Amino acid sequence: MIRLARGYINTIDAINYRLGRIVMYGIFVLMGILLWSSISKTFFLPALWTLEVAQFTMVAYYILGGPYSLQLGSNVRMDLLYGEWSLRRKAWTDVITVLFLIFYLGVMVYGAIGSTAYSLGYWGTEPISFFAGLITGTEEIGRLETSPSVWRPWMWPIKTIMIIGLFLMLLQCVSELFKDLLLLKGEPV
Repeated sequence: MIRLARGYINTIDAINYRLGRIVMYGIFVLMGILLWSSISKTFFLPALWTLEVAQFTMVAYYILGGPYSLQLGSNVRMDLLYGEWSLRRKAWTDVITVLFLIFYLGVMVYGAIGSTAYSLGYWGTEPISFFAGLITGTEEIGRLETSPSVWRPWMWPIKTIMIIGLFLMLLQCVSELFKDLLLLKGEPV
């Protein structure tokens, strides 16, 4: 069991580390989009797409970088009491709080799946069966949801990125749970 937990930790940490190292350069993409937005508004006709693309880029940057941030311990924490505790007490606290986070992220993933199904034109109440039907060919994509802005981009690409990011965050939380449990057992992580 310990070997399996270590394998899971190594795999998920490697995936989120590599993805996080790539995604962190998204800030430069965002800066480029906003720079072009400023230039086009100052010297040319304003580009209609820049604000929404900047928002989508920021969402992807934030949501795909979250697991990397959690892995490195860069997330915001209330250190008023936590900073003075022993490693064992911190691990017990983290085990309890990460279980709440795993539940919350599970609800968020399910909601994101439903929202993405809606953006693909599904109006029913079973979004997971809709995606299974897309794979098997029993379901079809309906009228695609678009943004209410003037540019009107499709919403499914950013919603798909949100599913991926939330799912990777969920996997990283399970990895952090395993790390804390190994620490409590006295095993090296």
